[in-house]
Amino acid sequence: MTAAATAAPGAASLPMYDLPEIRWATDALWTAVAARLSAAGIAAAPALDRKADLPDLWTDPALLFSQTCGNPYVRRYRDRLRLVATPCYAAPGCDGPFYRSLLVARADAPGKALADFRGTVCAVNEWGSLSGWVALAAALPDPGFFRAAVITGAHADSMAAVAAGEADIAAIDCVTHALLQRHRPAATAGLRVIGMTAPASGLPFVTRRSAADATVEALRAALRGALTDPALAEARAALLIEGIEILDEADYDAIPPQPVSTPPAPAPSRRSATAPAP
Repeated sequence: MTAAATAAPGAASLPMYDLPEIRWATDALWTAVAARLSAAGIAAAPALDRKADLPDLWTDPALLFSQTCGNPYVRRYRDRLRLVATPCYAAPGCDGPFYRSLLVARADAPGKALADFRGTVCAVNEWGSLSGWVALAAALPDPGFFRAAVITGAHADSMAAVAAGEADIAAIDCVTHALLQRHRPAATAGLRVIGMTAPASGLPFVTRRSAADATVEALRAALRGALTDPALAEARAALLIEGIEILDEADYDAIPPQPVSTPPAPAPSRRSATAPAP
């Protein structure tokens, strides 16, 4: 009996862009990756973990594969996670392994650029989100730019808050925006893009920090194989994923620092968290 056959399968999760409408594609991608890992002698969980909270996923000592936001990786989980690869997405605002946030406002809002939204209410998925707040804060001329903020818990809810008039502007991960536009077009109806944030390293695929070099190389090979497999063309198109690139930790060090100033005061909202937010 081989070591792979006797070892406990490594845990796997892909929580960041896991819309219900495309879970079939996410599952197909992982099934293909797991099969290639098994062929390489690495035991992998047959199904993705969709039940655990994000901190539990990313600190699981049995973690084999996951995806995280760049800001939590840099600020909180660097001692627990190891970079594997950065996916490249086919979405407006992406450039290879780099992505931006799209600044969205209501279609009938008078402002034409970020500078026109001083004193308004912004919608923020969560303060630790690179795409939803950190990148936006880095683009602001001063900490008191916004009058207040609505904390929504998810990019889709931030867009809904803007559309409903509960907020005036939000920064939305461009991959999330493209996925919603394709698979949930009502989410983008009545909104327009008035700008973009600076590019940042995309949401990385990771494994546990203690993973051996051979495991990391096997993960990269499995990803490359799955992302060039003709049988997965439909799944890749649904996910908007085109391939991977290998970035250095230094590329993630370039992520804007977490704002140290007091964020805008919370504004009342009936929105609540519905999904993890990149």
